[in-house]
Amino acid sequence: MKTKLILSGCAALFALTVAGTVSAADTKSAIEKALRDLDAKWSAAAGAKDVDKTVSYYAADAIVMPPNASSATTKEAIRSAWKEMLTSPGAAISWKATKVEVANSGDLACVSGTYEQLMTDASGKPAKDRGKYVEIFKKQTDGTWKVIVDIWNSDLPAPASSEKK
Repeated sequence: MKTKLILSGCAALFALTVAGTVSAADTKSAIEKALRDLDAKWSAAAGAKDVDKTVSYYAADAIVMPPNASSATTKEAIRSAWKEMLTSPGAAISWKATKVEVANSGDLACVSGTYEQLMTDASGKPAKDRGKYVEIFKKQTDGTWKVIVDIWNSDLPAPASSEKK
């Protein structure tokens, strides 16, 4: 009788463990999907050249690290960087997440992917760029997800410098 009781207890504990694991996996999967969708909406906002909507995806204390520029650490600096990118002649940008990693805690996630950008170069000619990005999202106290770190860089070689050393 004692053996049956112990075996029943072990079986119940195993069932609860499996249920908890499945539940946690389902939760992480739901967060991953939500962040992929959120990232796609963010890309669409940037593609529509909506500076205010684009900047709204950042947390108040976000750090943005655009290529070949200083880090932007204030809402004003972040807005200024995006405004310059989105309103310059011939500008267009889009990106797509290829990987989403959610922390076991469920309150942080890393989203990475690829981007394409059109711009006008210094000589006034259209230029196309492509590269990769990493965003770190943090779940806010109100349950929304905001970007706390954003960095991207080109896959293309740096333009040859006309300076002589």
